[in-house]
Amino acid sequence: MTVMANEEKLEKIKDFEMPKDFEGLVEGYSSMGFQATHIADAVEIMKNMKKEKTTVFFGFTANLVASGMRGIIKEMCREKFVDVIVTTAGALEHDIMKSHKPYLKGSFEADDVELHKKGINRIGNIFVPSERYVYLEKFLLGIFKEIHDEKKCTCPRELAKKFGEKLGGDSFLYWCAKNNIPVFCPGISDGAIGLQMYFFKQEHKDFCVDVTGDMKELADITLNADKTSAIILGGGISKHHIIGANLLRDGLDYAVYFTTAQEYDGSLSGAQTREAKSWGKIKEKARSATVYGDATTTFPIAYACMKEKKLL
Repeated sequence: MTVMANEEKLEKIKDFEMPKDFEGLVEGYSSMGFQATHIADAVEIMKNMKKEKTTVFFGFTANLVASGMRGIIKEMCREKFVDVIVTTAGALEHDIMKSHKPYLKGSFEADDVELHKKGINRIGNIFVPSERYVYLEKFLLGIFKEIHDEKKCTCPRELAKKFGEKLGGDSFLYWCAKNNIPVFCPGISDGAIGLQMYFFKQEHKDFCVDVTGDMKELADITLNADKTSAIILGGGISKHHIIGANLLRDGLDYAVYFTTAQEYDGSLSGAQTREAKSWGKIKEKARSATVYGDATTTFPIAYACMKEKKLL
């Protein structure tokens, strides 16, 4: 926003009054200032994404699926609020393991050496018992064998769909498979999935997961869309794969980022939407917003307003 000399042309900051609903909350946020105003801006942009029937790309990082945010992600897929998902290998892993057994609420200050001795892995204040990974190994090796017996080679998008077909309704991958929402995972070899691929390939040398195998589908979706938009929680490879794909069509028409990363170190995760415009990954005149804060606190507010407005 350009600072204008004439104060009469600028919107006034208003004292916040607690509303009775989420729509009123976000309306009050719009004139509060700081990140509250950015949340209101993001909600308004997301409303336009849906009203204009844009193809909505949804990107998020694995830690959010480890948290209770998985419930919102699952609902957005079930209600077909999004059209394309780009995420990390860890997000697929957490979805599979939480379909088996829940994770546990722990503490940031826990004794990590003691946790290791007890077979508990820590993600912030979330505890993941190693038993969950024992289940994941059996699940993955069964899928890999099935794919190998069928055709030897697959791609990340097909692999994610296969996972979803084996899971139940509490899984976001299940709803993506059911609603034909493609899930792209460019970093599929990272984490436990990649480790199990390595183990499986020791005895099945011709087993292959081609990370370029679904790039044409992603490009076709992007190029054939009338308009595209993005909701991106966090950064990293999920964020860049979405905005990079939209470079093919001279950029996204709408984009909202929910992030804690800062831009001072030049990282992609910290880059604001305006930086993406310099690359042509977001259109020069596109409406966009960057909301700073933990996505487990900021995004549920924005999502609740969208749900209340029946825009799901």
